[in-house]
Amino acid sequence: MKILQAALFATTCLLVAPALAANSREDSPTKESMVSSVVVIDARQQKSAPETGYLHAGGVSKAGHSIAINSRYLSRDGKPWLPVMGEFHFARYPEAYWEEEILKMKAGGVQIVSTYVFWIHHEEIEGQFDWTGQRNLRRFVELCRKHGMLVFVRIGPWDHGEVRNGGLPDWLLRKAKVRTNDPIYLSHVRRLYGEIGKQLQGLFWNDDGPIIGVQLENEYGERGPNAGAAHISALKRLALESGIDAPLFTVTGWPKADFPAPEVIPVFGAYPDGFWEELPGEAPPHEAYLFELKRDTDDMSADLIRYEHYPYLLAEAGGGMEMSYHRRPLIRPADVAAMDVTHVGSGANLYGYYMFHGGANPEGRLTTLQESHATGYPNDVPQVTYDFQAPLGEYGQMHPSFRNLKLLHQFYSDFGAELAPMTAFLPEQLPASPADSATLRSAVRTDGDGGFVFLNNYVHNLPMPDKKGITFQIRLPKETVALPRNPVDIPSGAYSIWPFNLSLGSARLLYSTAELLSKLELEDSSYYVFFAVPGVAPEFAFDETSVGKIVAEGGTLVREHGRLYVDGLKPGTNEAISIQTVSGKSVHLLLLSQEQAQSLWKIEINGKRYLALTDADVFFDESTLHLRSRDPSKLAFSILPPLSRDPKANAPLRSVGSDGVFASYAAEVAPREFDIRWEQTQPAGPREPVHTSSLQRKGPVAVVPEEAEFKDAGTWKITPPSLGGTGVSDVFLRIDYRGDIGRLYAGQRLLDDDFYHGETWEVGWKRFTSLGGSDITLKVLPLRKDAPIYLSPGARPDFGSGQQICTVRSIGASTEYEVQVTF
Repeated sequence: MKILQAALFATTCLLVAPALAANSREDSPTKESMVSSVVVIDARQQKSAPETGYLHAGGVSKAGHSIAINSRYLSRDGKPWLPVMGEFHFARYPEAYWEEEILKMKAGGVQIVSTYVFWIHHEEIEGQFDWTGQRNLRRFVELCRKHGMLVFVRIGPWDHGEVRNGGLPDWLLRKAKVRTNDPIYLSHVRRLYGEIGKQLQGLFWNDDGPIIGVQLENEYGERGPNAGAAHISALKRLALESGIDAPLFTVTGWPKADFPAPEVIPVFGAYPDGFWEELPGEAPPHEAYLFELKRDTDDMSADLIRYEHYPYLLAEAGGGMEMSYHRRPLIRPADVAAMDVTHVGSGANLYGYYMFHGGANPEGRLTTLQESHATGYPNDVPQVTYDFQAPLGEYGQMHPSFRNLKLLHQFYSDFGAELAPMTAFLPEQLPASPADSATLRSAVRTDGDGGFVFLNNYVHNLPMPDKKGITFQIRLPKETVALPRNPVDIPSGAYSIWPFNLSLGSARLLYSTAELLSKLELEDSSYYVFFAVPGVAPEFAFDETSVGKIVAEGGTLVREHGRLYVDGLKPGTNEAISIQTVSGKSVHLLLLSQEQAQSLWKIEINGKRYLALTDADVFFDESTLHLRSRDPSKLAFSILPPLSRDPKANAPLRSVGSDGVFASYAAEVAPREFDIRWEQTQPAGPREPVHTSSLQRKGPVAVVPEEAEFKDAGTWKITPPSLGGTGVSDVFLRIDYRGDIGRLYAGQRLLDDDFYHGETWEVGWKRFTSLGGSDITLKVLPLRKDAPIYLSPGARPDFGSGQQICTVRSIGASTEYEVQVTF
């Protein structure tokens, strides 16, 4: 999973320069208002048509639906396509809840579910394959198909994914030279692929199934006559012989990838931080937060020209980060979302997250199934939890990053057909390094007429100052687009996408400093939803000849040189701008606040699309809208267009009027408290110094303690909640502790674990209700003050005068409520 940056695309000539802002006011401007930075982007040299026919890829289903690929982008049914892909490991999640988790991903704007098939999960004992329960690959893919989600299977044989041996069974390591064309190894791979092929029979795209892609191997850097491209070719041949045949076959483009050029497509990735690093402190600023016209690979010596045959596709854009024993970096929502903006702004046309959904390792029959020093790997990760700080957590929680990313995904879904064919261009004066905080980071994607400006003023572990007085000049083949009318400041921490020369029906939007979010087409009108970027005044500019009659309640309209400017608008749920176009169809623009935009969901019920506004977490199926929240007062929603008749729900539901253009409803669910009883039964003993190892490393890192050390761990008895009752979806134990490792047991069975990282440990209890009301045991291993373990700023506990810490401050319950609304 380790990603380094490097290699390719196209270069262009652009300029960033300080200048004096034009000012037509009669009063004397202040010195500060006169100085601006004009970012000049030369986009006159448009790329020629994309190359087709080079790649042995693409496919047409029996029903006539197509997936195709050229050198720049994917297409679906002949239309350019910029999909979002999210990793979700079926074997790391209870099968009883797969369906609702797939629906959550769909509600978040994910269109493709990618998943590893870990060999050791299915054939831990040689010859005994297990495809049952939460290892039931076929059932998982069928559920994806049921809800219109596409699938990308990553079949290894070596996967990594922080699994024991990278997913290879122990017995295999004793019998064959793995990851080569060793005949013994390939004979076992043939058997594995044959089993996978049987599980997935009839589920591939060509058979009208959802599987559009297959990844072979992972992070494969071997070279030689029985390795490299020869090995990838052998794996593809075995896959095809086993009935594994999808429109797209991929390999990771790192490290120093050697692959059969036209047979597979390289995919890339980037992470904001890495648990694998040996760094004693904060990770330095990463170039993932730069706009760059090159691929994310460490292979600088490769033949870079070959990458011109392939579109820029990502399969491992960090949706979070796992914790290792020696390094536990916290990832914030902006760490993930800003990286999304920089990569798509740099030309990426598939944005795949690793991970989008967290999980937990299944129980092994012979061993635990996590990566560890004990198995010859350089990192120790938790035995059970694989939460990954992903947008959807280990227990299906919608972490804050989920809503941040949903803003981008809705935009890609509704405007990806326009964006995907557009070429990326950069300023000539780029940041001097990833640590350059003074230079604005920006890019443009354009087709030579319209396009989008991408901005980023956020970097993980690097304070970024406001960028004062910014304007853009975008040089196109037939004109130069200048925006905005007056210089704007780009606040610290901001990242955004601004449209220019965009058709809104027959109206032409020359630019907007509000971010475009979504659109909703109705029979006689169109709604376009924007949101105001905090700290940036929203302004809209139109071609005056295209708009006809225009109304902007509360805004200011200025007409200059054939342009119509609208500013002074306040974000909210009323129409910001209403346009009666020259074609006669009305166009309505909504301008939400960023907080409101994060609560906007595009849903489809009974074949009809709506915009739903709610603070609750949302997912939906064919006929039902599911609302979940830990605050029962937030089980309310507003909807556009209004419903022809009031919906029904499994709780009292009433109409509460309107919220701007939305019709509003509220449900009544009685709050329910769950009492958690807990007491300490054993104080912690003194902890031995933390051991270190230099296995596969330049220097030593901390190694997870031996099991025997947990005999002296601090111990607490917990009486868990008894679930039940109307309107309760789940109850989360919230364990606020200070220590090194927390473990939760039912008898001798390890239910979950946590490497302390400064945040409250949360455990969803509904999956453990089969335990009944039996007491459970919490063990906390003390954290030594001198332990060589990295914790993010603010996460390190206060040791006071002590040399170790092992405390539990509180154990409580947080109730998640649910209302199901039927239209």
